[in-house]
Amino acid sequence: MPSASAHRIPPHPSAPRVAVIGGGPAGLIAAETLGRAGIAVTVYDHMPSVGRKLLMAGRGGLNLTHSEDFAPFIGRYAAAEPPLRPLIEAFSPQDLRAWSQDLGQDTFVGSSGRVFPKAFKASPLLRAWLRRLEGLGVRFALRHRWTGWDADGLLRFSGPGGASITDSPDATLLALGGASWPRLGSDGGWVSLLAGRGVEVNPLRPSNMGFLVGWSDTIRSRFEGEPLKRIALSFETFHVRGEAIVTANGIEGGALYALSAPLREAIARDGRAVLRIDLRPDLTVESLVNRLKSPRKSQSLSTFLRKAAGLSPLGIALLREGPAALPTDPDGLASLVKSVPLTLTGTQPLDRAISTAGGVAFSQVDEHLMLRGLPGVFLAGEMLDWEAPTGGYLLQATFATGIGAARGILRYLRIPDAALTESRPSATPHP
Repeated sequence: MPSASAHRIPPHPSAPRVAVIGGGPAGLIAAETLGRAGIAVTVYDHMPSVGRKLLMAGRGGLNLTHSEDFAPFIGRYAAAEPPLRPLIEAFSPQDLRAWSQDLGQDTFVGSSGRVFPKAFKASPLLRAWLRRLEGLGVRFALRHRWTGWDADGLLRFSGPGGASITDSPDATLLALGGASWPRLGSDGGWVSLLAGRGVEVNPLRPSNMGFLVGWSDTIRSRFEGEPLKRIALSFETFHVRGEAIVTANGIEGGALYALSAPLREAIARDGRAVLRIDLRPDLTVESLVNRLKSPRKSQSLSTFLRKAAGLSPLGIALLREGPAALPTDPDGLASLVKSVPLTLTGTQPLDRAISTAGGVAFSQVDEHLMLRGLPGVFLAGEMLDWEAPTGGYLLQATFATGIGAARGILRYLRIPDAALTESRPSATPHP
């Protein structure tokens, strides 16, 4: 490797300077907010382009936010609701939709209540967003990996070709993501850097991930990749309807993701978690019993269950997964259909999860998301310790914390109130 050269990025001649480290949604919306207020912003990212995880999320339809009422919406953040509430109130789902529309990307509400751009993908929105950031004078320094601070307190980066680069902005925003999808840039490399400066970082754990199941050969060979549609899942006091999909070594899907936090904690505590699957949530036990009382005649049990109970071949196979023989009486069979036990033995690893739990404890930042022990250093996005199910809640909080941290930076820099008003993301950018 050639010897690394060292140079320092020159200060902006007039405006305050802010370094945004991380080119995901949190970092980009913060850069926009700061750029609107006349701040000279440099966005650093160690990847060759920004917004990679956003583009990946858009492959199945970019789920920006959710249309449900605010009370159930904010409740999806569970223990993180108190610190996130004021941030999401300040940049609500309606504000996020207006911001997307202002970029030329109208949104619509799907049948599940989820909100998507009408283009149903991320690339048009990201292209328009980057044009806006360019118009605001935001500068990008790509292939720059943040490596902490030097002995003088300057930000330190490893740049292209191994160059050693330092920067001394007036404030810094860290928006480096969690540690899921590391190949897209979020690899959790920041944990040791902050922990080394005395910042409390709760262990990073998978969230919205699949779970491990010790399937029989029948399930593994015949049903890998098969969906379980229109089911209901129960665990402890939690209940959710949705869909799931069988994998070679487990199960995953939206319904599992909604329960991922309590299931993960139970497995960590007990080594296993017993999930209950209702294969026919649209039927009561009584109505199912009546159906199963019909004469079976010469039908095989599988044919009878398919016709009388409306079960799929996969559903029937799940009934047979237990160690005991299937009940023969209608009441016992109906009870099993409504509550199939499934033992989960582990979680899929963090690098295969959709999002990350854990991160910097909210106790380490003030109400403006500035680190209490590192004045002038702010955090946003999945670096903070919060989690939420899929359905638009992840991006909503990511955007809201990015804007909240940016507005905290403006206050830290003592930017006049008028500039704070101009920093609203839904405003029309200045030429």
